[in-house]
Amino acid sequence: MFMDLTHLRYFQAVAEAGSITAAAHVLGITQPTLTAAIQQMEKRLGTKLLLRGRAGIQLTATGEALRRHAAAVHAQLDQAEQEIRALQDEEVGNFVLGCHESLGAYFLPSFLPAFLRAAPRISLTLWNGTSSGVRDAVVERKVHFGLVVNPRPHPDLVFVPLFHDAMDVFVAAEGAPPEGDEDGAHARLAEGPLIYAPRVLQCQELLERLAARGLLPERLLPCGDLELVKSLSLSGLGVALLPRRVAAYWQQGRLRRLHPSLPFFEDTITLVYHSDGHRTRAARRLKDALVEHGHKLEAELATG
Repeated sequence: MFMDLTHLRYFQAVAEAGSITAAAHVLGITQPTLTAAIQQMEKRLGTKLLLRGRAGIQLTATGEALRRHAAAVHAQLDQAEQEIRALQDEEVGNFVLGCHESLGAYFLPSFLPAFLRAAPRISLTLWNGTSSGVRDAVVERKVHFGLVVNPRPHPDLVFVPLFHDAMDVFVAAEGAPPEGDEDGAHARLAEGPLIYAPRVLQCQELLERLAARGLLPERLLPCGDLELVKSLSLSGLGVALLPRRVAAYWQQGRLRRLHPSLPFFEDTITLVYHSDGHRTRAARRLKDALVEHGHKLEAELATG
């Protein structure tokens, strides 16, 4: 059985005031009520806590020990209350942000520096995985906010479209057929190898679209992830299936679309979070910043 915190507060008030009468006045309760509370504490603890004398109340040795503990308990409770209020009302908190590796490679470097400077008391942990893995991690509450591509619906999640992308066919600019040369583009594609990441569903869809148009080369080179696809295509090894933004970041035109007439697969980059997540001020700040940055990327694509 736990000690009554109200009685503990009453006892601390008596110890500080030096008398039952003064403490009752400070607490706004009657003297008999306060006396009864102290007696209940003494009975529960099996010890005398107070001695009454002409000079007022004196603490026994056990009473003095309880006074020290009471002060520590109330200080810790005050600290807890301040921390809870800060988490709710101030931009303070720790969050896990999930995203696909390749998506994060071009989204996070342009997002994180400004956000962390503007919100220094918000801490972020990054969680990487496939888009479906990030979505599932948000459902399981392992991730607070997820950046995903073409997510499947879920009744417990909120989906906020941020910007658009497309899985497309790219080639290293150096040694590539002239831009606009459709026959040359088809010849380069047929030469192969076509480099792609099989675990990315958009790649599978694009392979089917190429096959339907009789453009799928014989030589295919499946590999582990989009970053490896990008590296191999930059070396001039072959033609690659890549999201346009992945092909563009930090490459200064070293990769280009093989030809605009070739099929591509449109993507929507979406922010996902739990519909009943705790809406602290810090959580709202992070969510709004992610949405703002996503819309900025969309605007840059439209003007670029």
